[in-house]
Amino acid sequence: MPRLLVVVLGVLATLLVAGPAGAHVGGGAAGSDFDGRVLSVTPELPGVSVRVLSFGDEFELVNATATEVEVPGYSDEPYLRIGPDGVWRNAHSPATYINLDRFGRVALPDDADPAAEPEWVQVSTEPQYVWHDHRTHWMSESVLPPAVAADPTRDHLVAEWVVPLSSGGTDVAVRGELTWSPPPSPWLVWPAYAALAVAAVAAGLLARGPRPLGWLLLVGGAAALWHALATPEPPVSVSSHTGAILSALLPGLTAAVVAVLGFVAARRGRGAMTGLLAVVLGWLLLVQGLPDVDVLWTAHVLSAGPALPARAAVAVLVALGAGCVVGGVAAARRFREPDGPRRAQPRVGEPQPVT
Repeated sequence: MPRLLVVVLGVLATLLVAGPAGAHVGGGAAGSDFDGRVLSVTPELPGVSVRVLSFGDEFELVNATATEVEVPGYSDEPYLRIGPDGVWRNAHSPATYINLDRFGRVALPDDADPAAEPEWVQVSTEPQYVWHDHRTHWMSESVLPPAVAADPTRDHLVAEWVVPLSSGGTDVAVRGELTWSPPPSPWLVWPAYAALAVAAVAAGLLARGPRPLGWLLLVGGAAALWHALATPEPPVSVSSHTGAILSALLPGLTAAVVAVLGFVAARRGRGAMTGLLAVVLGWLLLVQGLPDVDVLWTAHVLSAGPALPARAAVAVLVALGAGCVVGGVAAARRFREPDGPRRAQPRVGEPQPVT
């Protein structure tokens, strides 16, 4: 038992160092009923890539060419210059301040004037930038679009948007759309989530041996590994892409190792060890799943893979993770080994040794 406690403490220390990691890196929501996408760039700009992030909440532009790309503000004033020498932002553009907040809830300074002479301030030395462009997402935080409010049971095209650019004197139009989709029915998915948690608790409380719990640990480890491998490409605003990906992968890989160790312990009949490893795994699953829990009730999922497996993985992380913590504690208590060898009790009628 002391060896097992050392192993458990070591794993928990690893978790504290790793910290929470979701299916995405760079922050933001993991799920949404809205979804934004780029449809076309006219004319095409070879070497310049654009995309919308976080379901339309952010706009990303990467310019790998030697020609500067200019982005106008909402009053067609100079706003951004993105080129080989980095990113320059006009301090007099109202967009500089409006785009700092997701919903534009800012007070403009007195010198924010679209007609004023530009005052360029360098905000990055890299030819790439991410900002909240309010043309690409829905701006009302607690109010649905009228068409969606009238019929929330079907898909809707909320808006077709255009973000204008200029490159080498050529006007460029980035066209896209913002859509809304109904979330999954709670009557279909929540019973499945509850069943996952109940299965792990029952395996720890009622099963005759640790093997059922061991099999559930493998399911949790597989979900954690899939969840980690489906981490989408982080935005360019994340300083270290490699570090961000590794930070997302570490809890998943650790969970997979713990799950395998728990399954092996269950196969060998080591119920107490299986229970303790189930507690560790449950904590690991919750660390990964809780930051992304919003995907359980939203239509779209931020993932590099298909939406359905991504949502199922988070359901396993959260529901099975909670169940493993409770079921693991129960199994560790039920199957714990005796503290030491017990002396055999003499049968009735047998002579007693003289002391």
